[in-house]
Amino acid sequence: MARLSGLQREVLSLYRQCLREIRKKPTVRITLPRWETSWAEFQKHLSVNKKDFGAVEYLLRKGHRQLEMYASPGIRNIR
Repeated sequence: MARLSGLQREVLSLYRQCLREIRKKPTVRITLPRWETSWAEFQKHLSVNKKDFGAVEYLLRKGHRQLEMYASPGIRNIR
């Protein structure tokens, strides 16, 4: 198995943090499982070239800001 770059590890770490945060929130009646809503955000950007470091770093910063917002106790529905 190939070794992952630092950015690749950081993206995977952000994804795992999102999944953990979603599990903490109360379950809501929606058609998609909660983890699929998080996956949808990551799927939007699958076409980004992994060598486009500027875009990857920008999306990581954006993802960390969104995760911080979702982690606040006032946020209940993550869709």
